[in-house]
Amino acid sequence: MAISVGSKAPDFTLKSKTASGLVDVKLSENFGKKNTVLLFFPLAFTGVCTQELCDITAGLNAYSGMNADVIAVSVDSPFAQEAWAQKEKIGVKIVSDLNKETTKAYGVLFPMLAGVGDTSARAAFVIDTNGVVQYSEQTATPKDLPDFAAVKEALAKLK
Repeated sequence: MAISVGSKAPDFTLKSKTASGLVDVKLSENFGKKNTVLLFFPLAFTGVCTQELCDITAGLNAYSGMNADVIAVSVDSPFAQEAWAQKEKIGVKIVSDLNKETTKAYGVLFPMLAGVGDTSARAAFVIDTNGVVQYSEQTATPKDLPDFAAVKEALAKLK
């Protein structure tokens, strides 16, 4: 079960692959500066995940306009994530939770997706500048997208 609103967001340092190489992305670097929209998705190179992150990329300015950094998390390797992001022109920061520790810390592990193994469930969290979860949603199935209107509503309440 996804961690609840009012919880302290579990901090993490995960790898992201950029043109300049592997970089560390640490959630707490946003604390005191920016809100964070944290999106968990099952797997790169799949239809619903591609739709979700392409849609978010198209609307990225709306999130930055609300002082929010968007970070997407999956259990794929950072190398697969980079190849997928380049192929689909995804502009969202994607980080690798290959060992599934962050996925488990947020309570969004999806067991045996399509019989291939454990992945992240599809989930969305809004984390304020103090590191407190202000919105928490895990979708009913991996095929369902989060309620992005509710995500933006939660962000709009934050200053």
